[in-house]
Amino acid sequence: MSTDSTRSTDPAELARTYGTPLYVYDLDRARAARRDLFGWLPEGFEVFYAFKANPHTDLVRALRDGEGPACKAEISSTGELAAALEAGYDPADILYTGPGKTYGELREAIGKGVRAFSAESRTDLEHIGGVALEHGTVADCLLRINSAQASATTSIRMTGAPTQFGIDSETVPDLADELNSVPGTRVVGLHLFSQSNARDEEALIGELTHTIEVAAGIERDLGIELELLDIGGGFSVPYAQHGERARYPKLKQELENALDLHFPRWREGTPRLAVESGRYLSGDSGTLVAQVTNVKVSRGKKFVIADAGINTFGGMSGLGRLLPVSVHVEAGGETEKASLVGPLCTPGDVLGRQIDMPVLAPGDLVRIPNAGAYGPTSSLLMFLGRPAPTEIAVEDGEIVSVTRIEHVRTPLDREPADG
Repeated sequence: MSTDSTRSTDPAELARTYGTPLYVYDLDRARAARRDLFGWLPEGFEVFYAFKANPHTDLVRALRDGEGPACKAEISSTGELAAALEAGYDPADILYTGPGKTYGELREAIGKGVRAFSAESRTDLEHIGGVALEHGTVADCLLRINSAQASATTSIRMTGAPTQFGIDSETVPDLADELNSVPGTRVVGLHLFSQSNARDEEALIGELTHTIEVAAGIERDLGIELELLDIGGGFSVPYAQHGERARYPKLKQELENALDLHFPRWREGTPRLAVESGRYLSGDSGTLVAQVTNVKVSRGKKFVIADAGINTFGGMSGLGRLLPVSVHVEAGGETEKASLVGPLCTPGDVLGRQIDMPVLAPGDLVRIPNAGAYGPTSSLLMFLGRPAPTEIAVEDGEIVSVTRIEHVRTPLDREPADG
């Protein structure tokens, strides 16, 4: 879609021009988040951007380009691979993760030059190795570890319990020989991701330093010297609520202390260190603008109905993590309790249940802040066949692109799919 770079980039003005629902991504804020995250970390750390948070081409390109260290790409599908390659990421800077890699997607990834994979199990390692051999190459693999214990509380726990993610840490000593000898693979490091959206800096430090300690033990169990250690993430930013990205002034020193203790050669580059983040890098870059279409009262409860619902911004609703959103209208003033709901024919289409909102009327625009992560591509985009929201990327006060995801049903060959 053509753009006029001289138009105002204020989200409300853009909504009046391009309609609603509308996402506006401020690429300058994404670059600021990248700069801040690298700044909180010890020198030399690598940062992988988790494409699942937001694979918009202009946004992921902003996280790679510009001044300062560039993010690498953490992906878990061929769709995300295509987005990374379109944005100019080098296949050598891509880490392919996920517990359900098929032979078909492994063939596509390896065929396009990806050589780094996170292996979730011995069989996953064998699948990666088998496809690597088909291509006459060897894949560098990080073993994803499911630690037996966790350190901190968090909103999403991804370790310390039975899960599809990772190799149970207590089984590594008995599996070490098998894991180190899978044809077509070379075990070069570890991947530990234990949490998302840590409660505070203390919780983040506790989890990441615990992860470093666990990794040192796994290194001994495997009997190899790690080349790369990905200690995961947990960096926090408000989701659909007003507020600022978290600050981590103590993190660098605490990580250095833990690494000096458990990996005394890390300052020489053995191992290389990495973290991964999605929401911290993209979350506060995005604003969702919706228009109120109706306001009604049912049995004493007010409902504000907008043209954006869980088909537009529903990425976390199934996990009970979306409520409550906070909204902003230009007029401000009086507030009231009401439920912000979408246009879908389901009672589950709720963005905020009996939350404090400005008094709204049909035609008003509402803005949901910190909506740059887990937006359109993690929502029920195709439910009821409603159009996807418009997405606008802005930079330096100018419009970079105006796009919309289109739903197209494409005829396929009738031959069986491969893998």
